[in-house]
Amino acid sequence: MLLTVSTQHKPATDLGYLLHKHPDRFQSFDLSFGRAHVFYPEASEDRCTVSLLLDVDPVGMARGKQRDQSYLLGHYVNDRPYVASSFMSVAISQLFGTAMSGRCKDRPELAATPLPLTARLDVLPVRGGEGFLHRMFEPLGYSVEAARQPLDEQFPEWGDSPYFSVSIHGTKTLSELLTHLYVLIPVFDNEKHYFVGEDELEKLLAKGGGWLAAHPEKQQITRRYLRHRSSLYREALARLVETDEDATTDESPNMAQQEEVLEKTLSLNDQRHGAVIAALRGSGARTVLDLGCGEGKLLRELLQDRQFDQIVGMDVSIRCLEMAQKRLKLDRLPDRQAARLKLIHGSLIYRDKRLEGFDAAAVVEVIEHLDPPRLSAMERVLFEFARPKTIVVTTPNREYNVMWDSLPAGQFRHADHRFEWSRREFQDWASRMADQHGYSIRFLPVGPEDETVGAPTQMGVFEDSGTRAVVGKRDRMTEVQA
Repeated sequence: MLLTVSTQHKPATDLGYLLHKHPDRFQSFDLSFGRAHVFYPEASEDRCTVSLLLDVDPVGMARGKQRDQSYLLGHYVNDRPYVASSFMSVAISQLFGTAMSGRCKDRPELAATPLPLTARLDVLPVRGGEGFLHRMFEPLGYSVEAARQPLDEQFPEWGDSPYFSVSIHGTKTLSELLTHLYVLIPVFDNEKHYFVGEDELEKLLAKGGGWLAAHPEKQQITRRYLRHRSSLYREALARLVETDEDATTDESPNMAQQEEVLEKTLSLNDQRHGAVIAALRGSGARTVLDLGCGEGKLLRELLQDRQFDQIVGMDVSIRCLEMAQKRLKLDRLPDRQAARLKLIHGSLIYRDKRLEGFDAAAVVEVIEHLDPPRLSAMERVLFEFARPKTIVVTTPNREYNVMWDSLPAGQFRHADHRFEWSRREFQDWASRMADQHGYSIRFLPVGPEDETVGAPTQMGVFEDSGTRAVVGKRDRMTEVQA
């Protein structure tokens, strides 16, 4: 398998400084699965190309490198020695690790400089077709050229193979290019030659920092990179969502306090929590979920009510869970009190069996932070899969915003809100959820109610009616995974 990286940056031989491999030398390295060779087929002021050639040892592979093959013949008959796969990613990491990390002792400014780069892979197995190639590389700023290989040139009727000769072009730092290749090569192949565990999740998050959270195909990338291990996949996606949200928070340090300050004069948060707890008490619930629990304000009030035997708070943000733990003083609670409460890390847009079997769930000021695809995923996770007997949902009433002089017209109460619904919009959504999933619904205002614009917060209380709608397979969302 062969990878070449070329540049026409002048002087092009600067590529040797970045890779710590001299253009005049042919170098060979022993790896656990064979040998790797690094050489420069061309090296001039105008153009420089480095080649990484892997010579995989098939006998060594048959002696234990592929223990998870589903059939014995697969140990001996496979495409591993001939295609770019996780072997190539390991070679990139071991031979070009300094360049991939963005370090260059002799020319540190060069490592941070975007260069015109072209990478070519011969050949790359693409389980997903040429369109998949474009969907992976183009959002990262590359142009893509791909030539598909036939299964056998002598038998064209056999059709095309999944193997492509691929070239990508872009103006990137060498570190960015190598990192993208490191992560995505096994994604195209949809296979790895070694065990995938927690350490592999950490590698993905480390190498994907700064680009993976915003990639439109992050679900596919994460799922394939982690070899479809659902527990690792869910954790990775939740942490990527947290990273995305933390980046937004870092841009505006006071953003999280904006809504709280706006509503403080009404003590609206206290009224909201009081209304939610009253609805939960009225349902007779003994086991309760607080989904999107944040810093634990509602959890603290639930813990004070002895009706609730089991209380679970879940949030996508590790930072918020740490703050909740401090706020609730979990390490100081008596054993009996501590046994009633549990904090878990997770995301509402991915199915999680830990959420099943509860009497009630509170979703307080959460849905407005979700864009439409995530909201649709959350609907199935909450109403179809978790399916508590009672669900209490609160969200801002957009109509009431005119009552705050300090809030400019058309602006949301919180900079992270993706929408704020009118009363009619919320009621239409809630009624649709109730009809689709077999719940009854009633609506309650929270806070001082104006005759014209209503109350600042609107609340819907869903009660399981005992009739459950059937959702067809074609309606299932790809984001919701078992």
